[in-house]
Amino acid sequence: MRDLKLMVNGMTLYAPLISMLATLALAFVLTTGKVGGIVHDIPNERSLHEKPVPRTGGIALMAGVLAGWSLLQYWPLWIVLPALGLFALSLLDDVRNLSPGVRLIGHFIAALVAVAGAGVSLAWFIPVLLFVVWMTNLYNFMDGSDGLAGGMALFGFGCYGVGAWMGGNEAFALLNFSVAAAALGFLFLNFHPARIFMGDAGSIPLGFMAAVFGVWGWQTGYWPFWFPLLVFSPFIADATVTLLKRARRGERLSQAHRSHYYQRLVQMGWGHRNTALAEYALMLLAGASALWGIGMDNTAQGCLLLVWGMVYLAPTIWIDRRWREYQFVEKKAADV
Repeated sequence: MRDLKLMVNGMTLYAPLISMLATLALAFVLTTGKVGGIVHDIPNERSLHEKPVPRTGGIALMAGVLAGWSLLQYWPLWIVLPALGLFALSLLDDVRNLSPGVRLIGHFIAALVAVAGAGVSLAWFIPVLLFVVWMTNLYNFMDGSDGLAGGMALFGFGCYGVGAWMGGNEAFALLNFSVAAAALGFLFLNFHPARIFMGDAGSIPLGFMAAVFGVWGWQTGYWPFWFPLLVFSPFIADATVTLLKRARRGERLSQAHRSHYYQRLVQMGWGHRNTALAEYALMLLAGASALWGIGMDNTAQGCLLLVWGMVYLAPTIWIDRRWREYQFVEKKAADV
């Protein structure tokens, strides 16, 4: 396992601030200049918005992350190079609409490089590889409402940073804090009403880094294997349950849709702002409890995960029930 132990000085501590300011500045330029108009998110079957919005925010986000990381004087190439490859592939997809097969091949190649670089044992290699690929994709699935994906990056990578700092690795912590800070800069223009979206060029690399940083922290002993699952559980639970339900109904999984739980909340009247704020509260609680659980014994950790399973079960049942009622009312109104 390639651990990261570097001297942290006054300059490196500014890395998150540089990431936030660089992301904010570039995102502002992309919302006002001609470059931002090159790629727009055109409303489709999956969309919750009605007007085209620039989806070049991923350019600003990744540039901000790299700007902050440049102060740390060390880039883990087994993470950076695959992330940059995914950024390039996803940016091309934003412009040209690549086939799902081509995208998936790229995701698997990036995951292979990262899992090998993390030094994952042979027994865990395939499950971890699939986890990285799934996280890479699900983050993109969950990027459909104002402020949601940026908020998950802020809270998720922020918790990673705290966990790494608690483990005594300030450099690893600053890598994560820089991603969280870049997400904060992006949120200034992405929170409702969003003036810019991150697009695949932002959501795909973020999902990849969420998985790989989680695996890295687990392999180096800073947190147990379940820690990244709980930290990013607001996204993992929604995307996974939705996928399983769609597969059970025999739907084509690559087809655009609006059946995620966050999408249904927006459609039922919560709106982008309230949905994002509710998700933020869930993200904060999940991350804080994950950090709290690091020091627990195995039995207590198991109980913590069981409690969170019940926490997610309750709103899932409630939203499903309310959605059926909502559809009934909508159908009745349409028949009148």
